Amino acid sequence: MTTADLEVWGDPIEHSLSPRLHGAAYARLGWNWSYGRRRVAAVDFHAQLKSVTATMRGLSLTFPLKTQAFAAASLRDRPAELTGVVNTLVFRQGRRLGFNTDVGGIVADVRAQGVPQIEAARIVGAGATATSALVALAELGARRVEVVARRPDAAAPLLELGERLSILVTVTTPDAVATASLPLTVSTLPGGSALADDTNRRLAAGGGLLYDVVYGHWPTALAAAWASAGAPSVDGRGMLLRQAVLQIRAFATGDVTQSLPEENAVVDVMARALMED
Repeated sequence: MTTADLEVWGDPIEHSLSPRLHGAAYARLGWNWSYGRRRVAAVDFHAQLKSVTATMRGLSLTFPLKTQAFAAASLRDRPAELTGVVNTLVFRQGRRLGFNTDVGGIVADVRAQGVPQIEAARIVGAGATATSALVALAELGARRVEVVARRPDAAAPLLELGERLSILVTVTTPDAVATASLPLTVSTLPGGSALADDTNRRLAAGGGLLYDVVYGHWPTALAAAWASAGAPSVDGRGMLLRQAVLQIRAFATGDVTQSLPEENAVVDVMARALMED
Protein backbone atom coordinates (compact mmCIF):
# COMPACT_ATOMS: atom_id res chain seq x y z
CA MET A 1 0.00 0.00 0.00
CA THR A 2 1.25 3.52 -0.80
CA THR A 3 2.93 5.78 1.75
CA ALA A 4 0.53 7.68 3.99
CA ASP A 5 0.67 9.86 7.08
CA LEU A 6 -1.84 9.65 9.94
CA GLU A 7 -2.02 11.32 13.32
CA VAL A 8 -4.03 11.48 16.53
CA TRP A 9 -4.95 14.98 17.67
CA GLY A 10 -6.09 16.13 21.08
CA ASP A 11 -5.20 18.17 24.15
CA PRO A 12 -3.62 16.65 26.16
CA ILE A 13 -2.19 14.00 23.86
CA GLU A 14 1.04 12.73 25.43
CA HIS A 15 -0.76 9.85 27.18
CA SER A 16 -2.34 8.47 24.00
CA LEU A 17 -1.73 4.80 23.27
CA SER A 18 -3.03 5.13 19.71
CA PRO A 19 0.41 5.47 18.07
CA ARG A 20 1.45 2.19 19.69
CA LEU A 21 -1.69 0.43 18.47
CA HIS A 22 -1.66 1.78 14.94
CA GLY A 23 2.09 1.32 14.53
CA ALA A 24 1.85 -2.35 15.48
CA ALA A 25 -1.03 -2.88 13.04
CA TYR A 26 0.66 -1.17 10.12
CA ALA A 27 3.84 -3.16 10.66
CA ARG A 28 1.88 -6.44 10.69
CA LEU A 29 0.00 -5.43 7.55
CA GLY A 30 3.23 -4.41 5.81
CA TRP A 31 1.93 -0.90 5.08
CA ASN A 32 4.31 2.02 4.74
CA TRP A 33 2.17 4.24 6.93
CA SER A 34 3.28 6.56 9.72
CA TYR A 35 1.14 7.47 12.72
CA GLY A 36 2.08 10.34 15.01
CA ARG A 37 0.48 12.51 17.65
CA ARG A 38 -0.13 16.25 17.70
CA ARG A 39 -1.31 18.44 20.54
CA VAL A 40 -4.16 20.53 19.15
CA ALA A 41 -6.42 22.74 21.26
CA ALA A 42 -10.06 23.16 20.29
CA VAL A 43 -9.53 26.79 19.23
CA ASP A 44 -6.74 25.72 16.86
CA PHE A 45 -8.49 22.77 15.23
CA HIS A 46 -9.74 24.39 12.03
CA ALA A 47 -6.44 26.20 11.37
CA GLN A 48 -4.52 22.96 11.88
CA LEU A 49 -6.96 21.09 9.64
CA LYS A 50 -6.31 23.54 6.81
CA SER A 51 -2.58 22.88 7.13
CA VAL A 52 -2.65 19.12 6.50
CA THR A 53 -0.62 17.99 3.52
CA ALA A 54 -1.60 15.80 0.58
CA THR A 55 0.11 12.79 2.18
CA MET A 56 -2.21 12.95 5.20
CA ARG A 57 -4.66 10.06 4.89
CA GLY A 58 -6.68 10.65 8.03
CA LEU A 59 -6.90 11.65 11.67
CA SER A 60 -7.92 10.14 14.96
CA LEU A 61 -9.55 12.73 17.23
CA THR A 62 -9.77 12.67 20.99
CA PHE A 63 -10.77 15.20 23.65
CA PRO A 64 -11.64 18.03 23.06
CA LEU A 65 -11.92 17.84 19.26
CA LYS A 66 -14.72 15.38 18.49
CA THR A 67 -17.48 17.96 18.02
CA GLN A 68 -15.21 20.12 15.86
CA ALA A 69 -14.40 17.08 13.74
CA PHE A 70 -18.13 16.37 13.39
CA ALA A 71 -18.65 19.87 11.99
CA ALA A 72 -15.68 19.47 9.63
CA ALA A 73 -16.88 16.19 8.10
CA SER A 74 -18.61 16.35 4.72
CA LEU A 75 -20.12 12.85 5.15
CA ARG A 76 -20.75 11.02 8.44
CA ASP A 77 -21.66 7.48 9.44
CA ARG A 78 -24.81 6.74 11.45
CA PRO A 79 -23.10 6.52 14.88
CA ALA A 80 -21.58 9.95 14.26
CA GLU A 81 -24.92 11.42 13.20
CA LEU A 82 -26.64 9.98 16.27
CA THR A 83 -24.03 11.18 18.75
CA GLY A 84 -22.91 14.44 17.16
CA VAL A 85 -19.24 13.46 17.50
CA VAL A 86 -16.56 12.23 15.13
CA ASN A 87 -13.38 10.55 16.35
CA THR A 88 -12.10 9.57 12.89
CA LEU A 89 -11.64 11.73 9.78
CA VAL A 90 -10.66 10.11 6.49
CA PHE A 91 -9.46 12.28 3.62
CA ARG A 92 -10.71 10.56 0.49
CA GLN A 93 -11.34 11.88 -3.01
CA GLY A 94 -11.51 15.47 -1.85
CA ARG A 95 -13.97 14.73 0.96
CA ARG A 96 -13.70 14.39 4.71
CA LEU A 97 -15.44 11.22 5.83
CA GLY A 98 -16.43 11.28 9.50
CA PHE A 99 -16.86 8.21 11.71
CA ASN A 100 -17.59 7.54 15.35
CA THR A 101 -15.78 4.25 15.96
CA ASP A 102 -16.17 4.50 19.75
CA VAL A 103 -19.67 3.04 19.42
CA GLY A 104 -18.49 -0.05 17.56
CA GLY A 105 -15.51 -0.33 19.88
CA ILE A 106 -17.75 -0.51 22.95
CA VAL A 107 -20.11 -3.02 21.32
CA ALA A 108 -17.31 -5.34 20.19
CA ASP A 109 -15.47 -5.27 23.51
CA VAL A 110 -18.56 -5.69 25.70
CA ARG A 111 -19.40 -8.79 23.67
CA ALA A 112 -15.82 -9.98 24.08
CA GLN A 113 -16.33 -9.67 27.86
CA GLY A 114 -19.15 -12.22 27.66
CA VAL A 115 -22.12 -9.83 27.63
CA PRO A 116 -23.66 -10.44 24.19
CA GLN A 117 -27.16 -9.08 24.82
CA ILE A 118 -28.78 -6.87 27.45
CA GLU A 119 -32.23 -5.56 28.27
CA ALA A 120 -31.27 -2.85 30.78
CA ALA A 121 -28.08 -1.06 31.82
CA ARG A 122 -26.72 1.97 33.62
CA ILE A 123 -24.45 4.77 32.43
CA VAL A 124 -22.45 6.81 34.94
CA GLY A 125 -21.75 10.27 33.56
CA ALA A 126 -23.53 12.44 31.01
CA GLY A 127 -20.78 13.85 28.80
CA ALA A 128 -19.95 13.25 25.13
CA THR A 129 -18.75 9.70 25.74
CA ALA A 130 -22.09 8.85 27.34
CA THR A 131 -23.83 9.45 24.00
CA SER A 132 -21.58 6.86 22.34
CA ALA A 133 -22.24 4.49 25.23
CA LEU A 134 -26.01 4.90 24.81
CA VAL A 135 -25.88 4.13 21.09
CA ALA A 136 -23.69 1.10 21.84
CA LEU A 137 -26.17 -0.13 24.46
CA ALA A 138 -28.95 0.18 21.89
CA GLU A 139 -26.96 -2.05 19.53
CA LEU A 140 -26.56 -4.54 22.39
CA GLY A 141 -30.34 -4.68 22.78
CA ALA A 142 -30.95 -2.37 25.75
CA ARG A 143 -34.42 -0.90 26.08
CA ARG A 144 -34.03 0.69 29.51
CA VAL A 145 -31.00 2.76 30.59
CA GLU A 146 -30.50 4.74 33.77
CA VAL A 147 -28.10 7.68 33.57
CA VAL A 148 -26.36 8.84 36.74
CA ALA A 149 -25.47 12.52 36.38
CA ARG A 150 -24.34 15.12 38.87
CA ARG A 151 -26.37 17.70 36.93
CA PRO A 152 -29.61 16.22 35.57
CA ASP A 153 -29.90 19.02 32.99
CA ALA A 154 -26.64 17.78 31.41
CA ALA A 155 -28.44 14.53 30.56
CA ALA A 156 -31.09 16.25 28.39
CA PRO A 157 -29.34 15.22 25.13
CA LEU A 158 -29.34 11.61 26.33
CA LEU A 159 -33.07 11.75 26.96
CA GLU A 160 -33.63 13.03 23.41
CA LEU A 161 -31.27 10.42 21.96
CA GLY A 162 -33.06 7.70 23.90
CA GLU A 163 -36.33 8.64 22.20
CA ARG A 164 -34.65 8.34 18.78
CA LEU A 165 -33.29 4.92 19.74
CA SER A 166 -36.57 3.70 21.31
CA ILE A 167 -34.84 3.40 24.69
CA LEU A 168 -36.43 4.51 27.93
CA VAL A 169 -33.78 6.73 29.52
CA THR A 170 -34.18 7.82 33.12
CA VAL A 171 -31.90 10.17 35.01
CA THR A 172 -30.85 10.13 38.64
CA THR A 173 -28.25 11.93 40.72
CA PRO A 174 -25.37 10.17 42.51
CA ASP A 175 -26.89 10.73 45.96
CA ALA A 176 -30.18 9.19 44.83
CA VAL A 177 -28.75 6.03 43.24
CA ALA A 178 -30.52 2.87 44.32
CA THR A 179 -29.12 -0.64 44.20
CA ALA A 180 -30.24 -2.60 41.15
CA SER A 181 -29.81 -5.91 39.37
CA LEU A 182 -28.19 -5.15 36.03
CA PRO A 183 -25.85 -7.02 33.69
CA LEU A 184 -23.79 -3.95 32.81
CA THR A 185 -22.70 -0.55 34.14
CA VAL A 186 -20.79 1.75 31.80
CA SER A 187 -18.75 4.49 33.45
CA THR A 188 -17.89 7.44 31.23
CA LEU A 189 -16.45 9.60 34.00
CA PRO A 190 -13.14 11.28 33.10
CA GLY A 191 -10.01 9.93 34.73
CA GLY A 192 -9.57 11.30 38.21
CA SER A 193 -13.28 12.02 38.74
CA ALA A 194 -14.69 10.54 41.91
CA LEU A 195 -18.07 9.94 43.45
CA ALA A 196 -18.79 9.50 47.16
CA ASP A 197 -17.77 6.14 48.57
CA ASP A 198 -21.36 5.33 49.52
CA THR A 199 -22.50 6.07 45.95
CA ASN A 200 -19.81 3.78 44.58
CA ARG A 201 -20.92 0.98 46.91
CA ARG A 202 -24.57 1.33 45.86
CA LEU A 203 -23.59 1.36 42.18
CA ALA A 204 -21.47 -1.76 42.63
CA ALA A 205 -24.24 -3.68 44.41
CA GLY A 206 -25.95 -5.57 41.61
CA GLY A 207 -24.36 -3.40 38.93
CA GLY A 208 -23.11 -6.32 36.86
CA LEU A 209 -19.93 -5.89 34.84
CA LEU A 210 -18.32 -2.46 35.28
CA TYR A 211 -17.19 -1.29 31.86
CA ASP A 212 -15.05 1.76 32.58
CA VAL A 213 -13.89 3.70 29.53
CA VAL A 214 -10.90 5.06 31.48
CA TYR A 215 -7.55 3.37 30.90
CA GLY A 216 -4.95 5.86 32.13
CA HIS A 217 -6.18 6.15 35.73
CA TRP A 218 -6.71 2.52 36.65
CA PRO A 219 -8.03 1.26 38.97
CA THR A 220 -10.63 3.97 39.43
CA ALA A 221 -12.59 4.45 42.64
CA LEU A 222 -15.53 2.74 40.97
CA ALA A 223 -13.37 -0.25 40.05
CA ALA A 224 -12.20 -0.48 43.65
CA ALA A 225 -15.84 -0.56 44.81
CA TRP A 226 -16.59 -3.31 42.30
CA ALA A 227 -13.61 -5.30 43.58
CA SER A 228 -14.83 -4.93 47.16
CA ALA A 229 -18.22 -6.26 46.03
CA GLY A 230 -16.56 -9.21 44.32
CA ALA A 231 -17.89 -8.08 40.95
CA PRO A 232 -16.01 -7.93 37.62
CA SER A 233 -14.65 -4.73 36.08
CA VAL A 234 -12.60 -3.86 33.00
CA ASP A 235 -10.89 -0.70 31.88
CA GLY A 236 -11.13 1.03 28.50
CA ARG A 237 -8.15 -0.55 26.78
CA GLY A 238 -10.35 -3.11 25.04
CA MET A 239 -12.57 -0.34 23.71
CA LEU A 240 -9.48 1.55 22.55
CA LEU A 241 -8.25 -1.53 20.69
CA ARG A 242 -11.57 -2.38 19.05
CA GLN A 243 -12.30 1.17 17.93
CA ALA A 244 -8.77 1.42 16.52
CA VAL A 245 -9.42 -1.63 14.35
CA LEU A 246 -12.47 0.15 12.93
CA GLN A 247 -10.41 3.29 12.39
CA ILE A 248 -7.82 1.36 10.39
CA ARG A 249 -10.57 -0.16 8.27
CA ALA A 250 -11.85 3.35 7.59
CA PHE A 251 -8.38 4.67 6.77
CA ALA A 252 -7.79 1.76 4.38
CA THR A 253 -11.06 1.71 2.43
CA GLY A 254 -13.42 4.37 3.74
CA ASP A 255 -15.64 1.55 5.01
CA VAL A 256 -15.63 0.38 8.64
CA THR A 257 -17.48 -2.83 7.72
CA GLN A 258 -14.72 -4.13 5.42
CA SER A 259 -12.34 -6.37 7.37
CA LEU A 260 -8.57 -5.97 7.21
CA PRO A 261 -6.35 -8.64 5.63
CA GLU A 262 -5.74 -11.36 8.24
CA GLU A 263 -7.59 -9.20 10.74
CA ASN A 264 -7.42 -11.67 13.64
CA ALA A 265 -3.63 -11.66 13.43
CA VAL A 266 -3.62 -7.86 13.27
CA VAL A 267 -5.80 -7.66 16.38
CA ASP A 268 -3.44 -10.04 18.20
CA VAL A 269 -0.36 -7.89 17.58
CA MET A 270 -2.29 -4.76 18.55
CA ALA A 271 -3.39 -6.41 21.80
CA ARG A 272 0.20 -7.39 22.61
CA ALA A 273 1.39 -3.86 21.87
CA LEU A 274 -1.28 -2.46 24.17
CA MET A 275 -0.02 -4.55 27.08
CA GLU A 276 3.62 -3.47 26.73
CA ASP A 277 5.04 -1.42 29.59
